[in-house]
Amino acid sequence: MSFQEPIHDVAQLAMVELFTPKFEESLWFFHDVLGMTPTEDDGTSCYLRAYEDRYHHSLKLTRADHAGVGVVGWRAASPQALERRVAAIEASGRPGKWIEGHKGYGRAYEFTTPDGHKQHLFWEVEYFKPSAEQKSKLLSRPQKRPLRGVPVRRIDHINLFCSDVTKNAGFMQEHLGFQKRENVIFGGQDELACWLSVSPLVHEVAFTKDQAGPGNRLHHLAFWYGNQGQMLDLADILMEYDVRIEAGPAKHGVSQAYFMYVYEPGGNRIELFGDTGYLIFDPEWKTLTWTEENFFDGGGVWFGGELPQDFFVYGTPIVEAAAAAQAEAEAAVEPAE
Repeated sequence: MSFQEPIHDVAQLAMVELFTPKFEESLWFFHDVLGMTPTEDDGTSCYLRAYEDRYHHSLKLTRADHAGVGVVGWRAASPQALERRVAAIEASGRPGKWIEGHKGYGRAYEFTTPDGHKQHLFWEVEYFKPSAEQKSKLLSRPQKRPLRGVPVRRIDHINLFCSDVTKNAGFMQEHLGFQKRENVIFGGQDELACWLSVSPLVHEVAFTKDQAGPGNRLHHLAFWYGNQGQMLDLADILMEYDVRIEAGPAKHGVSQAYFMYVYEPGGNRIELFGDTGYLIFDPEWKTLTWTEENFFDGGGVWFGGELPQDFFVYGTPIVEAAAAAQAEAEAAVEPAE
């Protein structure tokens, strides 16, 4: 493939909406255990942010009858960049629509990935305004470091289950300017996972093949906590408060980041992601491909305990709920007899 000039019209992952059937318990997890700060609660959703997130919220926690992901929100690099990406999506054959009325950001373009994950792209945002008690002496820090929980510092990335990794990643690459940094291909052609970014980070979004459900599910949402020296303290906190650790502490080969995967009370998998991994500044970066020959020798886990089998199949909504939702959606579009 010939060199294609990078597109920098999408600036960052700005916010993610999570559904939870156990709202109070989930709120406790994000507030008390992860140390996130609520900015608003409208009765349906609570809006929270990590202490170095700059906007109104990075997490929208929504009361629902099942766990899963709602909206994934991306900030454009400028008003003009927003219009360019909307034009590209409109020409893709998967057009979306303009919407308004969301807390924390202005007019947004709503569209979906090929598997149906709902996305918002916007420019105008509401910045977090700390109270006098919250204001940090560090001019670069939006608020003081909280005296509770981990605390996590910022939202980092999201990993989405899908039915076709290549198709979903290709949409984000072609129409939004994402770069594919690493991927996993077994059998010479079956792409099982890939990691994409619009910045020097290894990824802001990843796609993983849904081998136990219909796609359009959440694998995990990740928050960055800092450096690897905090990892054992984090594990100690989680064990003290009966938060289930699925995997870790350990280090990934993909991304080179230190990690723990845990389950928040509503059932969503959360990754505590640290030490940034490595940064990419090479404009000609070529995708790094892991195969059967090398992935199990360090790709998934470079050191630490192995990832459990559930890691590759569990997502939210859980399989039964996801299958039921898929059947209901298909029935809704079937012509009446």
